[in-house]
Amino acid sequence: MTTATASLRLAKVTPENVLAACRLTVAPEQERFVAPVARSLAEAYVQPETAWPRLVFEGDRMVGFVMAFFDVRFDPADPDDRPRSGLWRLAVAAGEQGRGYGRFAVDAVCEEILRRGQRRATVTWLPGEHGPEEFYLRLGFRRTGEMSEDEVVGELDLPRG
Repeated sequence: MTTATASLRLAKVTPENVLAACRLTVAPEQERFVAPVARSLAEAYVQPETAWPRLVFEGDRMVGFVMAFFDVRFDPADPDDRPRSGLWRLAVAAGEQGRGYGRFAVDAVCEEILRRGQRRATVTWLPGEHGPEEFYLRLGFRRTGEMSEDEVVGELDLPRG
């Protein structure tokens, strides 16, 4: 079942919603694939020029969390390593998957990447059963053949508009 995207929106994390955001959890079998929201917010706090954390709402109900990164070199020691932007974290609340929330969040990150003048989205994922690989591949990401530590690197060419 999918939901209509008209009622979906992203919102900044605020003092009023930060505790609810930190309580958001994924399904137990997915916990090893995504860091808790609190960790993501801590990383965003210390890297404000890089991180773009947002909450996913359907109407007034929080259903997910997404965090993008912008202009990051995966291997700063490599002079040929280009800056990348993409999806850093994605967490759709347990019981809320399969309704289009993840796709909406990824699309919103891609729109922000385009708005910032870039034409490619990057994502990394930990391979394994119950992991996000099939989701990202269905959205059009392709494996690059690279690894970032123990995670697969995927990329999606964004439309030129």
